[in-house]
Amino acid sequence: MMSFARNWTPQRWLFAAVLAGINLLITPAAHAHSSSNSYLTLSTSGPALTLRADVHMRDLDLNFDLDANRDGQVTWGEIQVRSTELNEWLGQGIVLTAAGQKCTLTSPDLQASEHADGTYLSAQWVVNCPGLSSAAQAAEAGLALRYGLIFAQDSLHRGLLKVDFGDDQTSALLSPERPEAQVSHADGSPLKVFGRYVIEGVWHIWIGIDHIVFLLSLLALAPLQSSRQRVVHWQAAKEARPVVLDVLAVVTAFTVAHSITLGLTITGWLTPPADLVEPAIALSVVLAALNNLLGFSALKRWRLAFVFGLVHGFGFASVLLDLGLPASALLAALGGFNIGVELGQLAIVGVFLPAAWLLRHTRFYRWVVVVGGSVAIVVLGVFWTLERMGWL
Repeated sequence: MMSFARNWTPQRWLFAAVLAGINLLITPAAHAHSSSNSYLTLSTSGPALTLRADVHMRDLDLNFDLDANRDGQVTWGEIQVRSTELNEWLGQGIVLTAAGQKCTLTSPDLQASEHADGTYLSAQWVVNCPGLSSAAQAAEAGLALRYGLIFAQDSLHRGLLKVDFGDDQTSALLSPERPEAQVSHADGSPLKVFGRYVIEGVWHIWIGIDHIVFLLSLLALAPLQSSRQRVVHWQAAKEARPVVLDVLAVVTAFTVAHSITLGLTITGWLTPPADLVEPAIALSVVLAALNNLLGFSALKRWRLAFVFGLVHGFGFASVLLDLGLPASALLAALGGFNIGVELGQLAIVGVFLPAAWLLRHTRFYRWVVVVGGSVAIVVLGVFWTLERMGWL
């Protein structure tokens, strides 16, 4: 196989990489929004226990092909025509139990609601559970919520559950691997809150395709020695120490930057509109990949990581706010989530860097991983940017 690879010209490597990028664009993962989420809220409203689900219109269209007139928009009229099917689908995909027995949901009240990333269908039910005579008993009732609405269409989709029983608040992230959450009396101690949000932070970075791609773009050149030649002629690094220091500089800059904006947003000091933040995150992916192709003229990667880390911090904050932060342990939740993001990030570095170090001597690494990968990421980033600006 290696002899076959050596016969390829740089032009053929680049052509193959571009084809790979185009193929990446037409896969479901590439078309999936970077944060395809549904928002679930289980709460006590007076004497009643209520469950609310907000599902993005775009995600509904994946399952029901709601855009009847093919104008690229799902309207409320198109939703109402299929309301009976939607009610049945929602009831099958969201199941609440108490002590192992299924709770019943009243006929939902369907509405359209606006979130930071677009229009959602909101359904709200009053919940009746066996053995639960009043909503005040909900925290002690052994409730469990199972969610599985979009997972078959988009494996990267997540359900963000917020539980609000007055002073008793908690949250959970539901995925194909973890579709069920136990809703028990929450331990509000700072240590328990910290631990819960560490897990949420790890999961968030692992499902954030745009964050992962941005990070990999910044790491791609680390095992190569900078020179005034084109990137494809850069030599492999001879010592591991400068490579590790370079990677640490990038990761640290990104960490410090997104910690700043995450903290400012959560505390209410700075709240930029999400319709600007989401395209900016996608654009950061494009610029980081283009920077790899500039070679000696490229910006220092740790500086790029810091500047765009500020932007990514707003994206982290958006998800964290939707998860719901316990006011009594805000610092513990914020710190735990931030550390979770870093642990998830370090896990990605731990997988990528050893592989990059082993391949750094090869033309495959320079042409396919660095050049071809950067071209593919540029194409993907442009697609995300246009999508989030509403032009696609």
